[in-house]
Amino acid sequence: MVHYKEKNKFEAAAKYGDDRVKIWRRAYDIPPPQLEDFSEHNPRNDSKYHYLDKRVLSLTGCLKDTVERALPYCHNSIIPSIRSGQNVLICAHGNFLRTLIKYLDKVPDEEIVELNLPTGISLVHVLDENLRPITHYYVAPDDVV
Repeated sequence: MVHYKEKNKFEAAAKYGDDRVKIWRRAYDIPPPQLEDFSEHNPRNDSKYHYLDKRVLSLTGCLKDTVERALPYCHNSIIPSIRSGQNVLICAHGNFLRTLIKYLDKVPDEEIVELNLPTGISLVHVLDENLRPITHYYVAPDDVV
């Protein structure tokens, strides 16, 4: 996975320091450095996005940016599906999942950045008719989570 100016978190920590990388990974509103224009990882250089205005393709991002991008989608797609009685399965990047949890559970900015979501383990949210959480649980034994 590419992050932090084309480096994984271990390479980035070696170059920029553990503390700086932790801030980029966990701060709510502090993004890592932007990708360079010439980077092969720059989405603006990827032909699969040719139909999009290049300005909508971010070169960096933090959790705050994800919240701003994801909540409209949640309101327009996910929430109507839930309200119509459908069960909804979401498989997504950790920051998108943190956005949903932040919204549903009303988690403050300073707390959501500390939320650790185990990779590959389903988290079930049971909601009432007003989309307020009743309970949530992982579909795995506690010692695995």
